[in-house]
Amino acid sequence: MTKTTPSRGRRRAPSRMERAAGKAAALQKPRVILALLLLLGLTSVMLLDGYLRGEVFSDQRVRDSAAYDEVPKKILEAGPIFTASNGTVDPKSVPKKTIVLTFDDGPNPTYTEKVLKILQDNDVPGTFFLVGSMVTRYPDAVKDMVDQGNEVGIHTFTHVDLSYQSTARVERELNQTQLALAGAAGITTTLFRAPYSAEADAIDNYSWPVYQRMAKLGYTSVFIDTDSDDWKQPGVASIIKTATPKKNKGASVLFHDAGGDRDQTLVALPKYIKKMKAKGYTFTTVSGALAKGRASSATGGAGGAGAGTGQQPIDQTENGGTANGGTANGGTANGGAANGRQPGAAAGAGTGTAAGATATSIEQAAHRKATGTTLYEGKALVAAVALAEWSMPALASGLVVVGVAVMGRFAMMLVLARTHYRQRNKRRFSWGPEITRPVSVIVPAYNEKECIENTINSLVQSTHPIEIIVVDDGSTDGTADLVEAMRIPNVRVLRQENAGKPAALNNGVRNASYDIVVMMDGDTVFEPDTVRRLVQPFANDEVGAVAGNAKVGNRDTVIGAWQHIEYVMGFNLDRRMYDLLRCMPTIPGAIGAFRREAVLEVGGMSEDTLAEDTDITIAMHRGGWRVVYEEHARAWTEAPGSLKQLWSQRYRWSYGTMQALWKHRKSLTDRGPSGRFGRVGMPLVVIFQIVTPVFAPLIDVFTVYSMIFVDFWASLLAWLAVLVVQLVCAAYAFRLDREKYRYLLMMPLQQLAYRQMMYLVLIHSCITALTGGRLRWQKLKRTGEVGTPAGVS
Repeated sequence: MTKTTPSRGRRRAPSRMERAAGKAAALQKPRVILALLLLLGLTSVMLLDGYLRGEVFSDQRVRDSAAYDEVPKKILEAGPIFTASNGTVDPKSVPKKTIVLTFDDGPNPTYTEKVLKILQDNDVPGTFFLVGSMVTRYPDAVKDMVDQGNEVGIHTFTHVDLSYQSTARVERELNQTQLALAGAAGITTTLFRAPYSAEADAIDNYSWPVYQRMAKLGYTSVFIDTDSDDWKQPGVASIIKTATPKKNKGASVLFHDAGGDRDQTLVALPKYIKKMKAKGYTFTTVSGALAKGRASSATGGAGGAGAGTGQQPIDQTENGGTANGGTANGGTANGGAANGRQPGAAAGAGTGTAAGATATSIEQAAHRKATGTTLYEGKALVAAVALAEWSMPALASGLVVVGVAVMGRFAMMLVLARTHYRQRNKRRFSWGPEITRPVSVIVPAYNEKECIENTINSLVQSTHPIEIIVVDDGSTDGTADLVEAMRIPNVRVLRQENAGKPAALNNGVRNASYDIVVMMDGDTVFEPDTVRRLVQPFANDEVGAVAGNAKVGNRDTVIGAWQHIEYVMGFNLDRRMYDLLRCMPTIPGAIGAFRREAVLEVGGMSEDTLAEDTDITIAMHRGGWRVVYEEHARAWTEAPGSLKQLWSQRYRWSYGTMQALWKHRKSLTDRGPSGRFGRVGMPLVVIFQIVTPVFAPLIDVFTVYSMIFVDFWASLLAWLAVLVVQLVCAAYAFRLDREKYRYLLMMPLQQLAYRQMMYLVLIHSCITALTGGRLRWQKLKRTGEVGTPAGVS
């Protein structure tokens, strides 16, 4: 006899629903990543803008005085120009009757162009020591000054006192400024001036190592002989007098084209130039002064024939301006990597005439042409800053709009919810003659074995006559068998192939015996008088549908408590507001009642969207029916018990709502009662449930940013003030629903964690909508922990 051995290890083929869920999950991963990337991009733009403005990683320390006994005497008595000779400091002076006009702290959108115009009108060049962060913000001004024949130098990227900074920070300040110059004007430079520096005799034991480091990196450090003190705004006459060298000496003279009000500088500068020219002075740049000094000291004039490269940080001959590349052989032109490379050699340039210098003039000999990655990285930096400069005002404006919208929504909810409560709780308020006739309760169920018995048992206790129709949507866990085994007389079970919740509801509506149908979820339980209260509004012939008051049954967990707060404060306060405005957007799937004729009239529950409850509600409005909220008809539902399930549910809700709004977009142009939702409800839903929540993360991101980089206590107080407003609204909502206030203790934590998750879900949904993605209805895992509502509080 042959014995048949059953196959082992054979897995059951996945159902259509399981296959669809798997495909949906696979499709959503890139969109989740994209949503996170958007948030990361927003944060990056803010950090970049804050870094440029000195808010991020800002160091405001400035050293007033220190010992200088470690600084060589010849350094303290020399200058004001310290070139690099074989990696060591080599002091140089400005020739007699020669002025090097230097300008610090620019560029500035107001003053720099005006200074350039004055220099051009008087045919004199200047040397501008630029702050890298300002270069990235105003690149056109830098290009103009270079094209005009002026020379530029580095004044660090964020204007910090380098004597306090690490070697890595010093090199980063240099490298970032070089990239900024490359992106703005296509050049790099070998000139450097430290912020807060003055005459060479002010060098102390802390700053001296910085200048030694500059020499090793190949930079020419430039100090001053004469300070105009224009930053003090002492008056035009005083500026001119202070800036005038004594006894026909040459001088490096300091002015400012940024950093404050420079109106006096603009008036004093042309007068100063004319005065000094009248005295026989000539004007040049730092490189021009060095070249002039070499020429005057050379014999036979041969030494001055070159391009004035004696101040270059790489070893060069002085007869023809050749550059051997020195130790920067093959290096980059920008100091673009924080590795201490020389700034003076173009990428790939080892030897050759001028080694990549762009300057055809002696007065711009410190400039180098930016090439290769230096140029492209610099352009990318300038582009990124331009994006940040454009984005931040837009984001700030958006923040104001969002803040006004949020506060406006709170105010509107409080006022209208109060009005709604007073109207509906008057002793004389009545919808009309009491509804006592039987109604049909439809329970769509898919794999609800954990919950279905509790659901049916709660309905059996109803004080209103009902028939119960359980539509089993192809369950594989024996849900239908469990219901049939209960042997309850007024309970019918309809079995169908798995087709989704809308199809199950439509099946129930077609088989309903009565003209009013109540729809609920298979994981929901009703109180004994829920159905009776829910159907009373149908005494008014205008009412086509009624939304009940959904409650979170499993509220004793952290996630459950968060959702409980959201249900009471958000959903139910919202419904009071929308009810009063006659533009209710959603009848919750957990508890809703409909006129059967109205459902059939609008085509039943549609499968076009994932939010069939929102879809049918809007369709009811467009059909001319009134949709109301009955706060006293309560249902207890099992909320998602994990973050993953919560994400899945809210993602489906928010995406489905967008689908429904898009489907019914023509309601905006409907006329009469059918167009009321389009005129009032749809704008409110779009503003309060989509636009405002999408941009609401701005409030949190700006708050965190301000706490870390601006003013912690002021930002914290602002955040707490908003939290207090929300707590007031929540407490009022709890009072109206007669809920216990102890759950509000979870609200601060909800604002820190839960709300951010909801933002990401909504952003995720928006991305899905914009990219044309489609989802299937997803089944959440149930535990059946929500039993009879008695004792739930």
